[in-house]
Amino acid sequence: MTKAVVKIGGQQFIVTEKETLLVDLLPEGTKELTLDALLVIDGDKTQVGTPTVKGVVVKAKVVDDLVKGEKLRIIRYKAKKRVHKETGHRQKYSRIEITSIK
Repeated sequence: MTKAVVKIGGQQFIVTEKETLLVDLLPEGTKELTLDALLVIDGDKTQVGTPTVKGVVVKAKVVDDLVKGEKLRIIRYKAKKRVHKETGHRQKYSRIEITSIK
């Protein structure tokens, strides 16, 4: 089984073929991704790129455009002042599937 390390949106992911993962929201209308591999592991053989491995391309397709993450609650509180403020945040993601590593 071939594994590769790719960089998507400032983050690095270890991927294999037929794997789905959540990445930061991609621009609207993106259907296919072509990514360069930073590192390739094929059994016992490992290739490290400088900065990318030449001749290795990772292809991915977008499965879902907009997936909402878990809601985070942020609370700011000042003791003995009767002051508190509560806000929330919900990150948006894209779900992609790795189709091939060549």
